[in-house]
Amino acid sequence: MVGRMALRPVARRAVPDQVFEQLLVEVIDGGLRPGESLPSERELAETLGVSRAAVREALQRLSQTRLVEVRHGGSTKVRDFRRAAGLDLLGSLLVRDGSIDPSVARSILEARLVVGPAVAALAAQRHPDGIGGQLQRAIEALAAEPEPVGWQLAALAFWDVVVDAADSIVFQLMFNSMRATYEPTIEVLSALMSGELNQLAAYGSLADAIVAGDADAARQAAEKLLTPSTNALLSAFAELEKPR
Repeated sequence: MVGRMALRPVARRAVPDQVFEQLLVEVIDGGLRPGESLPSERELAETLGVSRAAVREALQRLSQTRLVEVRHGGSTKVRDFRRAAGLDLLGSLLVRDGSIDPSVARSILEARLVVGPAVAALAAQRHPDGIGGQLQRAIEALAAEPEPVGWQLAALAFWDVVVDAADSIVFQLMFNSMRATYEPTIEVLSALMSGELNQLAAYGSLADAIVAGDADAARQAAEKLLTPSTNALLSAFAELEKPR
C-alpha cells in the first residue's frame, strides 16, 4: 500500500507537522480513500524517514481533526473528510502547496455572503448595551487606516463587534474558523477586497441599523456591504478554475 502512495522522505527528521501535512494531503486528495487502513507506524516511519514518535503524533492530530479513526486493535481507518471534518480543516484545504484552491475559496465566499447578513440581523435583534459606541470606534479605526492590509484587519475588528453582539456561539465559532483561514491570505486578496473596504458609508449604515434594532435593515446593509467584493473575488476565482 505504501508503494502507491505519493509520500516522500521528510526533509527534516522527526518533524510531526510535516508528517501530518503529507498524510493530510493524501486523505484530502484521495491517495488514502475512506475506509482504507493506513500503513503501520513502522512502515510510515521508514517511508518518510522519521521516528515512530513523529508518526504517532501526526496520527493523533489526524484523529483529532476527524480525518482518521483509530480502531480497537490498533488499526487506523481513513474517514470521509467531507462528512467527518469540521471548519478547522478550512485552512489546510484553502492553501495547498503554497497556492489558493479556487473551489475552496469560492465556497468560503459563498458562505460569508450568507452568514454575514444573518449575523448582522441577529446583532440588530439583540443590540446589547454599548453596541453603538463599539461600532463607532470600529468605524473610526477603519477611517484611520491608510493601507489595504490595515483596512482589512480593521474590518475584521468591526465584524468582531457584530458577531459578539449577535450572541450566537455557533456563528462565533464559524467566524473564528473563517477568520483564521482568511488572515494568512490578507496580502494576496487586499486588492480585490478594496471595493468593500473603502465603503465607510456602508459600514455606517450597517452600524445604524444594528443600533436601531432593525434586523431587516441590518441584513440588507450587510448584504450590500459584502456583495461587491464577493462578486469580484468569485469572478477572479472562476477564471482560475477554467481549464488552461
